[in-house]
Amino acid sequence: LGGKSPLIICEDADLDKAVEIAHFACFLNHGQCCIAGSRTFVQNSIYDKFVEKAVRHVKKQNVGNPFDLSTDQGPQIDNEQFHSILEYIESGKKEGAKLVTGGERKGERGYYIKPAVFANVEDGMKIEQEEIFGPVQNILRFQTLDEVIHRANNTKYGLGAGVISSNTSIVNRMSRELQAGVIYVNLYNHLCATAPFGGYKMSGIGRELGQAGLHGYLNTKCVIEAL
Repeated sequence: LGGKSPLIICEDADLDKAVEIAHFACFLNHGQCCIAGSRTFVQNSIYDKFVEKAVRHVKKQNVGNPFDLSTDQGPQIDNEQFHSILEYIESGKKEGAKLVTGGERKGERGYYIKPAVFANVEDGMKIEQEEIFGPVQNILRFQTLDEVIHRANNTKYGLGAGVISSNTSIVNRMSRELQAGVIYVNLYNHLCATAPFGGYKMSGIGRELGQAGLHGYLNTKCVIEAL
């Protein structure tokens, strides 16, 4: 499993709630999450305000010792992953995305990275296309639903996707047209043991959990008899 999952935030969304959902979608487990909503698409009319609130929210996060109950984000898994994430952050800056906050090492020991937020991210940038597997949020603008559905699907991955909107018609359309195995509506990163989990395209074959998760343990038998 792997992913570069889109989270689409429409202009009718509750902005404060959307910021919290998007933060949880991207930064859960220090960003080391296969289904992380690491491509945050925000409708143009609320884009600037969303970025402002997202940065304010990120700056409140306490990065440090994972055994300290006041910690929000601990270290990355190892040295290799730590340096890989920092290289992606440098790539984003070089390609023209705006690093609004974070993105540098915290402290002199350990694999701690201050959570990064990029604004003005464009399609095709390395940080927009490749799975970073770290605390890096990419915030992209969109104008129309047709446009954002096309752009959200423009990835080799298809594990998860999310939509935040109070409009049932928008939610239903997104749920039908987004090419992902799990669609979250007005939440993210919720797992249910009775619901199938798995992806489209390069995000895996088959499903875990739920009734669909049993299929991999079964054999199908065909009996053909002359009549």
